[in-house]
Amino acid sequence: MQLKNDLLLRAARGEKTERTPVWLMRQAGRILPEYRAVRESVSGFIELAQTPELAAEVTIQPVDLLGVDAAIIFSDILVIPEAMGLPYEMVEKRGPWFPETVRSEADLKKLRVAEGDNDLKYVIDAIQITKKALNGRVPLIGFAGAPWTIFAYMVEGSGSKTFSKSREKLYRDPVFSHKLLQLITDSTINYLQAQIRAGANLIQIFDSWAGILGPKQYEEFSLRYITQICDAITEVPVTVFAKGAFFAREEMGKLNCETIGLDWNMGIAESSRLIGADKTFQGNLDPAALYGNPDQVRAATIEMMEQFRGIRHIANLGHGVYPDIDPEMVKVFIETVKEFK
Repeated sequence: MQLKNDLLLRAARGEKTERTPVWLMRQAGRILPEYRAVRESVSGFIELAQTPELAAEVTIQPVDLLGVDAAIIFSDILVIPEAMGLPYEMVEKRGPWFPETVRSEADLKKLRVAEGDNDLKYVIDAIQITKKALNGRVPLIGFAGAPWTIFAYMVEGSGSKTFSKSREKLYRDPVFSHKLLQLITDSTINYLQAQIRAGANLIQIFDSWAGILGPKQYEEFSLRYITQICDAITEVPVTVFAKGAFFAREEMGKLNCETIGLDWNMGIAESSRLIGADKTFQGNLDPAALYGNPDQVRAATIEMMEQFRGIRHIANLGHGVYPDIDPEMVKVFIETVKEFK
């Protein structure tokens, strides 16, 4: 299907664009009352994510209501462990929780390599429904969590400030760690390839917990597996967003991907020097800047855009939009990017 707005894809590939494309991480939900109304019609987040028609509906809402240049499928990075045989729950105000964890060879034996088309059919169905409903208006982004981030949840059992149990595993049992990371990687490649077959136009890899590892461990236990995923995905552009991995930017420049996401703590000029000119950058306004009034949001956005002048760029925040941010300030951000010359 011919896309009416292919700015995101052209920017990712380094092609000329009339203006900078813009979208937001976590735009599907959270800030929009229309999303909350849909979510309140079901038992919670997981049922919403596993109901393809509703997942498609909330995926498209930001395109209609905010005017972003891309949709991102409404799902969760933790669908991969569930598809591998480790179900999770979403506890209100606490986040994800795994009744069981993976910490031994016996636990590993209970897992399987997930098949995207079958084990995650509800996501694939949601992508197909979304593509049909979008009718080529904007590209659709598919995504998955980076293997290290998924590993951290599977070993820890929940979110954590330190992920100390997960990091302990890397030191005390690197053989086990690599086995689990490879299982996750193989599952993730299957899943992303299924998303592409269903119609995803671009893939993003989220390494949410990159920044809690040191440089040596990040290279061994995260970048090695992100590299495998990037090498396996050749049909569509790939974006890698590794929050907090400022120390790995030079190595990330060697990844076989088109776009590197920057968090708001990563200097733009410095990142450009470290990563190089053959990657597109995505980001990187501090989400908290959107708590300002319209003039403040506009000024912060223009300041960011000026720093990206002359650099391949997809405008976004440096992390997901916070749930209590006023949607009107999100619109100011988006409109300011679109008007920037």
